[in-house]
Amino acid sequence: MTTPESTAPDRPAVGIALILLGVTAISVNDMLIKQLSGGYPLHQLVFTRSAIALVFTLTLVQLEGGWRLLKTDRPLLHLFRGLCIVVANMSFFAAIAVLPLAEATALFFAAPLFITVLSVPILGEKVGPLRIGAVVVGFLGVVIMQRPWAGEAALDVPRAVLLLPVFAALMYAMMQLMTRKLGVGARASAMAVYIQGSFLLVSALFWLVAGDGRFAAGMENESLRFLLRAWIWPEGTDRWLFLGLGLCSAVIGYCLSAAYRIASAATVAPFEYVGLPLAVLWGWAIWGDLPAPEVWAGIALIVGAGLFVFLRERQKARPVASRRPARRH
Repeated sequence: MTTPESTAPDRPAVGIALILLGVTAISVNDMLIKQLSGGYPLHQLVFTRSAIALVFTLTLVQLEGGWRLLKTDRPLLHLFRGLCIVVANMSFFAAIAVLPLAEATALFFAAPLFITVLSVPILGEKVGPLRIGAVVVGFLGVVIMQRPWAGEAALDVPRAVLLLPVFAALMYAMMQLMTRKLGVGARASAMAVYIQGSFLLVSALFWLVAGDGRFAAGMENESLRFLLRAWIWPEGTDRWLFLGLGLCSAVIGYCLSAAYRIASAATVAPFEYVGLPLAVLWGWAIWGDLPAPEVWAGIALIVGAGLFVFLRERQKARPVASRRPARRH
């Protein structure tokens, strides 16, 4: 019996192009979030960027077929997908308020490893022992970057902060796998609308509960202060940065939804590693941060594992005839 997931269109080249564009937008978005994290609360940044992005996304809905595309017979799955990405983003953004951008991004890149593992029970994909071994190597890189041998004083941040990007990666992986399950019956623009709506709902609730900053008073944890401080009306060039966040969010929501909708998770996921050198670039150029040796070691293990998983998947998906040497005509 054919499952909905197996009948999803598979256009790997287009999926790869979309994921590269989406990852670039993610990198710029993360840079802007970190740049603004010292003066604005996280829920304000999330609310503003999602409100701006929603305008662009609804325009895409009109271009792809109109309001009827927003109708769905799987509302609970869309709700779960939206909550997964909200939790993933909030966790990651809370981490980058205090962690170097490259380090937080490197830890977040456990996501493709989670996608590979979770695609077995959720999508019914087959993962052989070599790919499982590569995933184990990748998670070893995550452990190295956690520096379990070091005391909290040597880490400069609470150990829980180092776990936030990993937790974000898990939730992000769940979101992407839900995207694949929804891919046949929902357009990328419609799925992006549900995502932006989830961000707006959660950030509005944060504003209602903590928008006056009363919970942030006297709090020393920078990540929690970022999450709970009072709203401040943006001034000067910050307004353009907020607009940039909205544009990035629109690109991210559409491109990632479309990429995982039209290509297999194992095909597009490894290309998300492009975000690593971009994060290193932003961290060095703006804040003068460069990864520590153990972070470089962890990056090497994670990227190496991801590339191996990607190559194995592509080799497995390749028709037998295409593996023969091509003949010249």
